[in-house]
Amino acid sequence: MTKTAVILFNLGAPGGPAAVRPFLRNMFSDRAILDMPALPRWFLARVIAARRAPIARANYAKLGGGSPLLANTEAQARALDQHLGGDEGHKVFVSMRYWAPRSAEVAAAVKAYDPDRIVLLPLYPQYSGTTTGSSIADWHEAARRAGIDVPTRAVCCYPDEEGWIDAVAALTRSGYEAARASGRPRILFSAHGLPKRVIDAGDPYQWQIERTAAAIVGALGIDGLDWVVCYQSRVGPLEWTRPATEEEIERAAKDGVPVVVVPIAFVSEHSETLVELDMDYREEAEALDIPAYVRVATVGVHSRYIDALATLVERSFDSGPAVCSAAGHRICPDGRLRCAMMPSG
Repeated sequence: MTKTAVILFNLGAPGGPAAVRPFLRNMFSDRAILDMPALPRWFLARVIAARRAPIARANYAKLGGGSPLLANTEAQARALDQHLGGDEGHKVFVSMRYWAPRSAEVAAAVKAYDPDRIVLLPLYPQYSGTTTGSSIADWHEAARRAGIDVPTRAVCCYPDEEGWIDAVAALTRSGYEAARASGRPRILFSAHGLPKRVIDAGDPYQWQIERTAAAIVGALGIDGLDWVVCYQSRVGPLEWTRPATEEEIERAAKDGVPVVVVPIAFVSEHSETLVELDMDYREEAEALDIPAYVRVATVGVHSRYIDALATLVERSFDSGPAVCSAAGHRICPDGRLRCAMMPSG
């Protein structure tokens, strides 16, 4: 029987107040986040971590001191493992990029499992070099150090994978119906933003976000649907992807329409959904007298999302070293030069 190790990648998050500063230091030490030579990046990462730690701790305090991201990701791993048949040839591992369990620890566990092949499966439906690209590169280095040398396939993206879209559409439809009691709703598809210079350099993330939104709108099938893609979590003085989610909340207030906020890039609950969307933006919406503010849950362990992940695993060895959703080939337009499916990727 062929043994397959499935590695679920996620960002990671601090489990308590003491972990906040080192977590931030790990994040900003990543060249995918701060693209500069090693020595100035090492120094700047420590400066940024020191400055941002009090703000981050205050946010995590609203969640009891730490993030539920790891627990939620582990629940997804268990659901996927069960879907794949438990011990019948598959084992699912969780690997976090910036906090435990990190790639080196997971690689040691995978080495002990002694699989015949490995599937790298990001919990980021849309590819970016700052997320999926960084996680996959980090894994390959950890696997090399651990002496793992078995066939490995990476799922680079699945922005419009059927099960993923079905799950988000089902949750969105329920939120839309709830908001209809207060008027004709506008859907805000909210994604984590990126500095505009990252997108301008060829990262396909924004293009794939828009592809996901269009697929969800198609699945909803609501005539004359009012919707927009927007971006949250801007940090620092750089120009970021727009429109900003808070700008769209302000526009909805001026138009007097209820909003349905859909996390379009997050697949599990964490500080950016539970604090930023549920608390910060809700307070802003209420202060602006928006008729209704409905936040749609992330897909979590929704059966259709787990179906999608299982399909990606099962399909992964049908093509080359990287798998691009249902297509099995590059879907990004030619201008997106940092797509993982590029020949140089």
